[in-house]
Amino acid sequence: MTQDELKDAVAAAALDEIRPLLGQDVVIGIGTGSTADRFIDKLAALSGDFRGAVASSEASAQRLRGHGIDVFELNETGTVPVYVDGADEVNTHLQMIKGGGAALTREKVVAACAQRFVCIADGSKRVERLGDFPLPVEVIPMARSYVARELVKLGADPAYREGVITDNGNQILDCYEFMIDDPLAMEARLNAIVGVVTNGLFAARGADVLLLGTEQGVERLTPQ
Repeated sequence: MTQDELKDAVAAAALDEIRPLLGQDVVIGIGTGSTADRFIDKLAALSGDFRGAVASSEASAQRLRGHGIDVFELNETGTVPVYVDGADEVNTHLQMIKGGGAALTREKVVAACAQRFVCIADGSKRVERLGDFPLPVEVIPMARSYVARELVKLGADPAYREGVITDNGNQILDCYEFMIDDPLAMEARLNAIVGVVTNGLFAARGADVLLLGTEQGVERLTPQ
């Protein structure tokens, strides 16, 4: 199976995962990225079975509206029963690196407000140790150089993601050569740097379920 076929398979599996949670008053959380896009496309078939969605990016919101799905602000809903999103890397504890699409802050906010987080990913995203994928850090623009120097002190090789402005009007530093032994502690340490909005480690709020596309089919995994 191609990577695209694996993404399609996990997107379909995610529909089955969330179906029991749907209802006419239900607003669900939707992530950002190529796998989330495939889920949105399949979700359109169930658009009459739920009220609408909260999107973690303007791009996802536009795609949802294109399928006739109403998009709500998180401040209107307070919480969502389920959040479905992809990952750039995910370990056996279902801690993740996210933010390759620069939507990490809104993704983290929606995940924090979700009663259940369903991660959908193809098998290439599963790792034993996080860090091969460059860790994104969203920073306010005036703090970019300061934050970069602090990241170097932590052992990272930060690179400014030129030409990228987040939906929040901020910038991204990608941390290369930065293998992470304790994602929970590092997430807190990075967020404590003045000028950091948030970072792409999803450890304090990891996934509750991982639907992983493999050549043998979709595996349903929970944190170890």
